[in-house]
Amino acid sequence: MSESNAPPPVQSPPDVAQTPAERPPRGGAGRVVLIALVVVAIVGAYYAGRGTLPFAGTHATAQKANKYHCPMHPTVVSDKKGSCPICGMDLVLITGAEPETDGAAKSAQPVQYHCPMHPTVVSDKKGSCPICGMDLVPIDNAKQETMSTPTPAKKKTMYRSTMNENEISDKPGKDSMGMEMVAYEVTEPGESTPAGLAAVSITSETRQRMGLKLGTVEKRALTREVRTSALIGPDETRLFNVTTKIEGWVEVLFVNVTGQSVAKGDPLLTIYSPNLVSAQQEYLIALQATEKLAADKATAVARGGTDLLAAARRRLQLWDINDDQIQRLEKTREVEKTMTLFAAASGVVLEKKVLAGQKILPGDSLLVIADLSTVWADADIYQSDLPYVQVGMSVSIAIPYWPDKAFKGTVTFITPTLDPATRTVKARLVIENPELLLKPNMYANARLSAPLGEVLAIPESAVMRTGDHTYAFKDGGDGKLIPTEIKIGPRSGDYFQLLDGLAAGDNVVTSANFLVDSESSMKAAISAMSESEKDQH
Repeated sequence: MSESNAPPPVQSPPDVAQTPAERPPRGGAGRVVLIALVVVAIVGAYYAGRGTLPFAGTHATAQKANKYHCPMHPTVVSDKKGSCPICGMDLVLITGAEPETDGAAKSAQPVQYHCPMHPTVVSDKKGSCPICGMDLVPIDNAKQETMSTPTPAKKKTMYRSTMNENEISDKPGKDSMGMEMVAYEVTEPGESTPAGLAAVSITSETRQRMGLKLGTVEKRALTREVRTSALIGPDETRLFNVTTKIEGWVEVLFVNVTGQSVAKGDPLLTIYSPNLVSAQQEYLIALQATEKLAADKATAVARGGTDLLAAARRRLQLWDINDDQIQRLEKTREVEKTMTLFAAASGVVLEKKVLAGQKILPGDSLLVIADLSTVWADADIYQSDLPYVQVGMSVSIAIPYWPDKAFKGTVTFITPTLDPATRTVKARLVIENPELLLKPNMYANARLSAPLGEVLAIPESAVMRTGDHTYAFKDGGDGKLIPTEIKIGPRSGDYFQLLDGLAAGDNVVTSANFLVDSESSMKAAISAMSESEKDQH
């Protein structure tokens, strides 16, 4: 029973010979092959993303273009050897420069760095500014594009006559012959800047770091102030020369010292003169004869005596004998041996040319007396200040060692010729000197003020001057600073009169000018070099 119920034995199929390729791989070997394929795919994708393959390195290096730059100004870059347009140094090869890629390969713009103080100093690596040594900071892509994109030229539509090319208008219409004018476009000129300068853009953050400040062009009441030196001297109209009209000898000299002060009416000296003695005697004789003839009934004789007395009196007066002396002679009826000369005005004896006992002749200058209550000051006026100095303008005189005192005066005369030695013109100033503090031959500081009226003015700190140009940096808005050539007039304090170049309300740079000027010069040089390279290509 057991044998009949047992299942039949399983018969194995006959053996068939199989080739190695038809055999299925063992489990361990298959996994190894799969892992190797994955690794190869990852490595290929990595190098494909970089754009270079290990075996293509030699070919890529061969296509790399050489670049040259200035060691002192790294932003000056060229693809040819040459010299730096800013400092003149030879351009050197840039090591490790990457070739530029086009379009799709340049999908992501690399991060660049620039100097906050000199925005044109740009690098693709961190570092320090070669000009001021500040650390370079990253540039925003939007800001970089704004700084590098040039402002397109503006175009304007104009209208011109078809019959007369010189008949042009900015509005459509008909010409002088009744024909319709045709439209055409013209390119407006760009911003005019002085030679060697260019407009620059500086952000508000950079302006704060630079300490940049702005001032305003506005109308102001300006006064041109002329400061110069002046030499004090006596007023020539108040000089008195003591002289005599008779011959004689000096008996007594009351003024013995040069510089002695005298008052009007003070005695100066006495003179003995035989002619004066005889003249006094003749006067007394004529006086006595007149008194005797006054009782005579003959009017003609009496009139003759009176005429003789008047002639003798007139002779004494012509010899500078005053009325008091003549009255004393009439009263005493005694001839005085000497005649006294009195001071005709108060003042100081500047010159003394006589001694006691000296013989004098008619016309000899004995003493010179000056009234110093009013003095003159001769001020040196340079050619550049002549347009602002006029007769009648007020003037102020100051002495360095009396700073709290000021002397007022007026310009009364300007010499018509120029001093060839000093190249100046003398202006005569009349100064009141009631306290006699101003002495002849003193030096003083003169200040003359000429009002210019209410004119357009620009801050003095905003003006940049070179040998050929005078300019200022105008704020053009949106962080743009534009170098603008200007024409200035005289200076008044902290302002210059503005004649041309800017309008009222314009904002100009008043601090950090030299940093902006350096940046503008560098940008203009780089732009000029780029233009020359384009012309060569």
